[in-house]
Formats: sequence, C-alpha cells, structure tokens
Amino acid sequence: MKEFFKRHKKEAALLAGIFLCLFFFFANPLGLAFKAKLVLAVAALMISWWVLDAMPLAVVALVPLVLYPLLNINTIKETSKAYSDSIIYLFMGGFFLGMAIEKWYLHKRIALSIIKFTGTNGNNIILGFILSTGFLSMWLSNTATTMMMFPIASSVIHVISKHANTDANIKNFSLTLMLSLAYASNFGGIATIIGTPPNVAYVRHLNEHYKHGIDFVKWMLLCMPLAILLLLSLYFVMVKWLYPNHLAHSIDGRNYIDAELKEMGPLSRQEKRVLIIFCSTAFLWITKDIINATQKLIQLDDTIIALIGAISLFIIPSGRTKEEPDERLLEWSDTKNMAWGILLLFGGGIALAKSLEDAKLMQSLGVYIAGFATSNILVLIFMVTLISVFLSEIMSNIAQVIVMAPVISAVADALHINPLLLGIPMTLGASCAGMLPMGTPPNAIVFASGHIKLSQMLKTGFVLNIVCVVLITLFSWLLLPLIVPGF
Repeated sequence: MKEFFKRHKKEAALLAGIFLCLFFFFANPLGLAFKAKLVLAVAALMISWWVLDAMPLAVVALVPLVLYPLLNINTIKETSKAYSDSIIYLFMGGFFLGMAIEKWYLHKRIALSIIKFTGTNGNNIILGFILSTGFLSMWLSNTATTMMMFPIASSVIHVISKHANTDANIKNFSLTLMLSLAYASNFGGIATIIGTPPNVAYVRHLNEHYKHGIDFVKWMLLCMPLAILLLLSLYFVMVKWLYPNHLAHSIDGRNYIDAELKEMGPLSRQEKRVLIIFCSTAFLWITKDIINATQKLIQLDDTIIALIGAISLFIIPSGRTKEEPDERLLEWSDTKNMAWGILLLFGGGIALAKSLEDAKLMQSLGVYIAGFATSNILVLIFMVTLISVFLSEIMSNIAQVIVMAPVISAVADALHINPLLLGIPMTLGASCAGMLPMGTPPNAIVFASGHIKLSQMLKTGFVLNIVCVVLITLFSWLLLPLIVPGF
C-alpha cells in the first residue's frame, strides 16, 4: 500500500485538493453567500495543490484564469490583470539587476569581501546577513532589500561550499541563509512606519478615522525592540534549532578568499558600470519619497525604479572588447535561466487575494472575530494576531490591512478599547507570513533560488509564525498601553 501511494503521490494530491474544494463549498462552515463559497472553494483547491505539490507551483497559479471565468467569479479580462500587476514587474526588474551582477562576477567580489569581514564561520555569516538585511528593510521596501541581498547571498553560498569542513552541512547553511534573507526583510520592515506598505496603510486609516493616531517615534519605540527581538529569534530558531550547519572557521577558506580577491584585481569596467546602476537604483529606492515630495513632474515608485535600472542594463555598452562594440551589460540571451515561473506564481497569488477581497470574505472574517469578542484583552489580541499572521499567507498583506483595518477598529470601538490594541498586532502580523512563497514578495524571491523546498518553507514558516504571534501579542499587550496611554 505504501509503495502504491508513493507511485501515485501526484494523483493523491490532486484528489485531496478536489475533496477539500468540494468540502468547503458544500459544508460552508462560515455560512457564506454563494459567490463567496465558490471563491473559498477555489482558494482551498489552490492552496492544497500548492502545499501537496500536486503540480508545479506556477501551473497551479494559472487555475484562476480557468476557474474564475467558468464559475462566473470574474471575467478572464479582469482576472488576467493580476498577472500583470506592478509588483510582478518589480520582480522582473530586480531579477535583471541580479543577473547583471552575476554575469560580471560583481556578486563574487562583494561576497568574498563580506566573508573576509565576518570570517568563514557559518553562524557569523548568517547573523551578519540577518542584521544587515533587517536594518536595510527598516528604511527600504522589503522587496527591494531582498533583491539587493539575494545575488550576494547566492555567491556566498557558492564560495563557502568549496571550502567547508568535512562535517559541515552546506545544505542547511544554504537553506538558512536564503530563508533568513526573506524573514529578516519581513521582520525589519515592521520597525518603522515606512518600512512596509501595511504600516503606511494602517496609519493612514487611523489618521482618517480618529483624531489621534500614532507618530513615527512612538511606532519605533514599540516596534523597533520587537523587530530586533524577532531578528534574534530568527537566528536562534534557524541556526541553533532547525538547521545547524556546523560550518567552522577555515584557515584554508580564508587563504582562498584572499587569493581570489587578489586574482580578481581592481574593479573591471563592466563591474563598475553594473555597480553604478545598482547603487543608483538603491539610491532612488531610498530617496524616492523625498524626490516625490519636492517636485510633481516625476513621481517614482519601487517598480518604476527597478525597471529603469533593468532597462539601463540593456542600453549601456559593456565595453569589454573592441571586437564587440555592440555588446551590452545584459543581453536578452542572458535571461533564458530567469525564474519566470515565480512571476506566474505571484500573479496567481494576487488573483486569489483580490477575489477573496471582492467576495467580502474579509468582512465575514471580521464578523466572525467579533462574535468571539471577549473582555479578556490578551485573548482578543492573541486571536487577532493569530488570524492576521496566517491569513497573510494567502492574501496580499497590503490588501489585508486595507480591508481588515475598519473591521478591527469597529470591534475595538464596540468594546470601548483603544483601537491600537487590536490594529497594531493586526498590521504587524500581516508582514510576518513565512510558510508560502506567495505570502510576501521576499518569500517568492528566495524560493526562486532553488535552495528551498516547499516543505522546508512550510515547516520553518510555521515555527516562525508561532514565534511572531506570541511576541507580537505580548508586546502589544504589555508595551502599547505604556507608549500610547491615551487615544
């Protein structure tokens, strides 16, 4: 029997997804209207096929293009818009930048320099990446941060794997470093109001509906310590518990790094040009809000900036040889190995999230939460955080906050409690998804590396989701009343 299921694993996964789809439609556990039942059933089908690996992830992401028009959930024209969302072009631009960095070996130089600074001890390298990624994400979008760090981390893995000690676990090291990039970007972003879009969306809601809100400093007083604690928890969970790498400091590795840097010599013309484009892109990501505020002629966002950088790579000559004057820093043939499936995967996630929002499943969830409202504030904060963290696995975090903010505020007003007590944990929880590639853009980026299996992301993400729920709940319950005593 065991051998039979092993041979027919894919078929069993397909049938399991269909069974769950039918169960949610006919059982209707939330008492939903007909269209909402259809959306929930399709969501159950897609998520189960993703989790059970019934088909390639990108193929499952195409399901809305077929089922939504057939079931009259949405038209094919409207559904297909999700697959050309601006965030997908942000991914594309970032991938092109990463390819140029890799093509001209700039990533190798940066990686060798980082390892020379941190040492070849695996734990030190991972901690260095966690702290630097988390810090950058406090001021940059988590997507831009991950895109900048991803090619560097990939090169570090390549270099370290060549000179690891015999008892080192390179697979664990590679997995931990890649997952740490995504999770550190997510956790770092919660520290400031501008760190991630859900924070901005919730503050905007407060300013529109209440006389008093929460300012930049008070947000940081609450969320900066929480972000630091989450980053340190990430290190200990990954390195000390789930994936120990036993990668010790290597003198041979140190000598190799010194020799490689010496052999590479000074920056080549191509490296300099790619570095200028990369730094210019990062500079625009950092300063775009200042640029937009000081003039109205040009309005930038992360996607436009990423595409400007990407297109520049196809325009600027590499200047490598006189015999090839037309060669550019990036040629279209260089893109053949790009992770195009990730773009489809994210498009499917956006289509699913929009349908959940349009079917008012979020409002139904808010009513469901209100039905369990209790005078015990700690329990209520815990429930809101738990639902927000796990709901963000299947829904765009910005859309989640936009839809849930008024619902959560209404629950708080009905109970005559400070709306921040429920709104802050709801907002922070929306940025902590770690189980699925489509949970947040950083998750999707690192999943494309090939170092991570879906089962590993599910396992690690679940553990970290629980850690996030506990820490966010305690911080909101204990510290928020002290930092914002009145409202």
